[in-house]
Parts: sequence; C-alpha cells; structure tokens
Amino acid sequence: MLEHGGRLRRAAAHYGIALGDWLDLSTGINPEAYPVPPIPLAAWQRLPEDDDGLEAAAASYYGSASLLPVAGSQAAIQALPGVLAELVSTHRPAPRVSLLAPSYAEHAQAWRAHGPALFAAEDADRAVARSDIVVLVQPNNPTGVQFERARLLAWHQQLAARGGWLVIDEAFIDPTPAASLAPLAGADGLVVLRSLGKFFGLAGARVGFVLAPAAVRERLAAKLGPWTVSGPARHVSRAALLDRAWQAHACRKLQAGGARLARVLGAAGLAPVHGPALFKWWPSTQAAALHAALARRGILTRLFDAPAALRFGLPREEADWQRFQHALHAALAEIGPSPALPVRR
Repeated sequence: MLEHGGRLRRAAAHYGIALGDWLDLSTGINPEAYPVPPIPLAAWQRLPEDDDGLEAAAASYYGSASLLPVAGSQAAIQALPGVLAELVSTHRPAPRVSLLAPSYAEHAQAWRAHGPALFAAEDADRAVARSDIVVLVQPNNPTGVQFERARLLAWHQQLAARGGWLVIDEAFIDPTPAASLAPLAGADGLVVLRSLGKFFGLAGARVGFVLAPAAVRERLAAKLGPWTVSGPARHVSRAALLDRAWQAHACRKLQAGGARLARVLGAAGLAPVHGPALFKWWPSTQAAALHAALARRGILTRLFDAPAALRFGLPREEADWQRFQHALHAALAEIGPSPALPVRR
C-alpha cells in the first residue's frame, strides 16, 4: 500500500492528540464539500441503474459523452495499464511507457509491470518522442506543474499518429475548467481521468470518470464489472454535477483560498511555493522538520521525501486560517533557520 494524505487517526495516535483537535491540511480536498442532498431509500434498496441521469449530468459537466463512471479514478488507474498495453500491442509487442515524476505514486505503481521510464517536467518533449504511452497529472500532484494546453494537444497528436496514448489525470483541474482536455474525449489516443473527490469534496463517495474512446471504455467496463458506482453515490454525484451555482461559487472560493494560502506561506518565508487552487507545494530539506513541528501543534500536512517537500491543503473557516498561521510561525521559530536551498521541482 502506498502512502496517502488524510491518515488522521494514525497521526492522532502517534502524537497523542485527540482526533477532534486536529486541523487536517494533508489531502488537497475541498474543505467545504458539496452539500449532499437527501438520499432516497430506493437508492439503497435497488441495484444501480445506468439510465438514472448520472452519465448525462457528467457529459454536460465535462463537455463529452464519451465517458465511463468508475469507483473513483483509482479504479481506472489500476485497470488502464492492461487495457492500453493490449491496444498498443497491435503496433509493438511491449509498449514504451513514460510517467511524469515526481507525481501521484499510484500511476507508477499500476504501470510497474511495464517497466515505465520516469521523466521530469522539463524533459516532457523527449519523453513523448520516445514513448507509446505517456501518463501525467495535470496540474501535477504534488508539484503543481501545469503544462500549456497547446503542448498537451501537440503531444496527443504525436502519440496518436503512431498508435500511442496520452493519459491525463485531471483530478485537481476543476477550479480551472478551461484548461481541461475532457471536451476532446473520444479522440483516438487520449484518456482523461476525472474525479469528484477533490473539487466537490466527495472523496468518500468514490466516484470518478474515464473519458476515452469506446474501445477503451468497453475494455475497462469488462474488467471492472457491473455496478462499479453505488446507487447512493450515483444519486449524490448527479446532483453535484448539475449544480452550476454551487460549482461557480466553489471555483471563486477555491481560487481565493489558493491565493491566500500562497500569501500566508510566502509571508512566513516559505518560498517558492507552487500548486493549483486546492493545494500548495513547498520543496525544502526542512520539510520533515516542519511537518513534525506542525503535527505537534495538531496541524497535519502531507510529507514527501523524494524530493523532500510538504503539501498544504486549504483551511476551511477563518478560525482555521488563524490557527494555521499562528502554528506555522511557531513551528518555524522552533526548527530555526536553515541554509539549505529548496530542492528542484
């Protein structure tokens, strides 16, 4: 099992701080989740049906009907390597796979049997030129790197022209919808992964979508089997995807929150920081020390060690913001200054 954010119970046990006394900034999930509507009893009693309006709501939200609901994008991440390797095998026996790194570690875990090459953001053009399948997260988690849309389109064209695939995980892109490639779904050589966990704050519902050509969706559906998304989750997700007023409000609030978080971190001397609206990433050799110092104050952040870095999510209420700022300055004073320079993105 790989490490993920949100391990609040483990932190509470380790630091001896009660579960309810923590401020969890470790996940990058919208702290103000979509207000879940009442769930009808039938959603619990009946098997899920695919004509309940979820797919239509998702098609309207993402700008494409070439989609498949899945139990969170994680389900697709694990099943996609087998599907895409099978499709590429018509052109070559062993697909050449390249993954952006550092990035969401579940991608590398899922592709490990295919011997993927890892590439840094500055080497992306060379990676595309030598690969049959390129996997990246946009904006990247945890580094915040975001590629220009025109470059992504050019990479897709290069890969598709030789029977290859560009896989883009857009888990954090919702606050900037114009940057998404989801509306292009259905084109050969392109797979886009989306999730309701981050922007809508519904990580526990386990709902995501694979936007891809029919050949990919059909193979994935066969691998994953029926009823991949529960009836209650479908009900909640349909409402969230149709609620344009809430979405617009969330976009504005998250953009403002992301800008404020960058200012707070910068004012404390944590620079440079990178990342989309939902989180900021601070690479530094002091990351582990600051993570521990904040945890002793009941503030949970996400620690990375390759490279050494911290990811900070958004506080929810004004009291949380004030608590975080106070704890951050106190923690920095405790660990003291360091001559070490931030590590490269």
